[in-house]
Amino acid sequence: MEPVEDVAGRIIVIGASAGGVTSLRALVAKLPNDIDAAIFVVLHVSPDGISLLPDILNHAGPLTASHPTDGEKIKRGRIYVACPDHHLLIVGDHVGVKRGPKENRFRPSIDALFRSAAYNYGARVIGVVLSGALDDGTSGLWTVKELGGVTVVQLPGEAAFDSMPLSALDHVQIDYSMSAAEIGSLIARLCEGPSHIEAAKAGVPGKQLEIEVAIAAGGDALRKGVMTLGELSSFSCPECHGVLIKLTEGNKSRFRCHTGHAYTASALLSGVMTSIGEGSWQVMRALEEAAMLLEQMGRDIADGDRPKAAEPFFEKAREATKRARLVREATMEYEHTSDETLRRGVTHPV
Repeated sequence: MEPVEDVAGRIIVIGASAGGVTSLRALVAKLPNDIDAAIFVVLHVSPDGISLLPDILNHAGPLTASHPTDGEKIKRGRIYVACPDHHLLIVGDHVGVKRGPKENRFRPSIDALFRSAAYNYGARVIGVVLSGALDDGTSGLWTVKELGGVTVVQLPGEAAFDSMPLSALDHVQIDYSMSAAEIGSLIARLCEGPSHIEAAKAGVPGKQLEIEVAIAAGGDALRKGVMTLGELSSFSCPECHGVLIKLTEGNKSRFRCHTGHAYTASALLSGVMTSIGEGSWQVMRALEEAAMLLEQMGRDIADGDRPKAAEPFFEKAREATKRARLVREATMEYEHTSDETLRRGVTHPV
């Protein structure tokens, strides 16, 4: 796809999660009011909540921040903030506000925004990963770099949560790593240069990127060709239980199911471990319900003056109660293991 030339000199995409508000305020405070760029921000928020981030950023710096509407024309000097439970995407010279499939169990997704920016604007993109847990943003930042954009990461030592910056540093060729305030000043300097970026620096969007951007915008992954993107894996989607396709980016693997949900390996592990915990509670609940129902049926039979006929029901109720106790003990001892805790050697007491 040909880059759009009449929006702004640069397209700035910023991703943050836990601890990201403080970092975003420090960054935005250093952006000039005449910046030749449009800024897009994804902060992971609850789908049920109300995001106050535009108001926070309006008070942090000179630029106007807002939740955009779908199809809104992109304007330079504006900060576009993702709405809760909606992906923030770039669609040509317009903003996309879409409810496509979740990525890493998030909507909005940092990766989805970054890919859409790289697909439309190539080397004119500056991608920034700030404080956050797990590794959302790494895949999208890798795509930004592949298509000639500039990659920036907050110093892990300054980030309140360093997992997202560390993941990006591990898997992406990073151009700059600095404090959030310094990132704001860096962006201002980069945007002072010529708005035309040398075409030689830019990569060419591939078919995989085209399909994934389309999936984020409108779902219908199967019809859009998701099954052509990689090999079938042995894993199933924690959200819809569909088969997962394995995708490869550099030295990192990730996954996408035929309905469109996407995961890095770390996010998939987190989803699987969550499913194990939830499943254990469900088994325990079912066994306890079976024990109560068998007990009630036995009492009804015994009350009908048939005590011998009731005894098998009481016996099975006792067996179900014993099994429920064993499952309860296993559930209470269950440890939610994650990529992050394993890498850091963190164990949780039981």
